[in-house]
Amino acid sequence: MTRPARIYNLLAVFLPVLGILVAIVLLWNKAVGWTDIAIMAFFYVFTGFGVTIGYHRLFTHRSFETSRPMRVLFAIAGSMAIEGSVVTWVADHRKHHAFADEDGDPHSPHLGHDGGLKGAIHGLWHAQVGWLLDGDHHGRASAHRYAPDLIRDKPIRWVNRTFPIWVLASLLLPALAGFVLTGFDPMGALTGFVWGGLVRIFLIHHVTWSVNSVCHYFGRRRFDIEDQSTNNIWLAIPSLGEAWHHNHHAFPTSASHGLKRWERLADPSALVIYGMEKVGLVWNVRSVSAEKQKSKEKQLAPA
Repeated sequence: MTRPARIYNLLAVFLPVLGILVAIVLLWNKAVGWTDIAIMAFFYVFTGFGVTIGYHRLFTHRSFETSRPMRVLFAIAGSMAIEGSVVTWVADHRKHHAFADEDGDPHSPHLGHDGGLKGAIHGLWHAQVGWLLDGDHHGRASAHRYAPDLIRDKPIRWVNRTFPIWVLASLLLPALAGFVLTGFDPMGALTGFVWGGLVRIFLIHHVTWSVNSVCHYFGRRRFDIEDQSTNNIWLAIPSLGEAWHHNHHAFPTSASHGLKRWERLADPSALVIYGMEKVGLVWNVRSVSAEKQKSKEKQLAPA
């Protein structure tokens, strides 16, 4: 990992933590209101869908197709989650699928330790945050190897190149919204920045990273696949559907990670994709038939 990349990752991981501390102080002194919560919720959903629908289901797995302007919008929204530029994020995630829970997986919780409670804690820490700080442990992905299609895509390459602009926008737009919505009050700008910017980034980071850690360690498994991915219903809504992670590893190109009918109700990203399909914003949405699911389900041993 290059020195600038390491510095960026350190700032991206730890600055939102400072935001949480400031938010605690502000909340203690009642300097937070429904406007701040609304700003935080809006930017959480906007940037969260940028990651789950854009970075993940569109760019990484090509689960559906859409127009060039929509591709750019999703790439910008994902960039504003500050989880890395679109090409870097996609390359890392494709490498994760190529080596899921095996040597070469950038963020498996099952590698690089000797087992036991101490080893489990080490593995979960690595999958949650550590892999961003010691990125050479299992090797960050080469963009030219794992995301050549995005490198050839000029509009997406432009969004990738201008990533610092979207980072600034992710921090300044909530402050601007707070300033305007509170009648041009500077305190509104401050609380908008803290809650809609730093706290929101902290939350979306750790929900996303929990899919890397928790959803490869705790939860239920339905399909006969070799990696150790799991489904976690309690994380499904905060992760906007990404916590149906075992389903996703079984059928990576499916636009819906919730495969059973009740699971789909807890997959907001899929609901948005299907809604966009209804109005013609996306097309060629990929799905998995019940027959394909049945064929990959675990077979119980005879009694």
